[in-house]
Amino acid sequence: MQPETVQSIIATARDAWIEGNAEQFAELFTEDGEFVVPGQVWRGKSAIRDALADFARSGSEVDIAIQRIMVDGNQAVVEWHWRETNPQTGKQTTAEDAIVVDFRDGQISRWREYIDNKS
Repeated sequence: MQPETVQSIIATARDAWIEGNAEQFAELFTEDGEFVVPGQVWRGKSAIRDALADFARSGSEVDIAIQRIMVDGNQAVVEWHWRETNPQTGKQTTAEDAIVVDFRDGQISRWREYIDNKS
């Protein structure tokens, strides 16, 4: 895939998380796509949509800053900084994420996050 296309897809994914737009995030994936974070795996657009919708219901405010995107063919590695704020308590949680993304036919077939919330 062209790096510009990958960058656009990743930016759309970031925006979907910030806006809590589960439909937009899920539509980036193939029908059999996988979304993997430590300890959890969601398979298929419906499950991926539900994962983001469940998170969005928490009401947390999210800010994501993309640090870099490296593209190699149909794979990409993304580094981004995640900040989540609980609107009720004001408590902030931050994490540095490395995300390995596989693409097929212009969509995400696998999104695998490695999350560091200790640094």
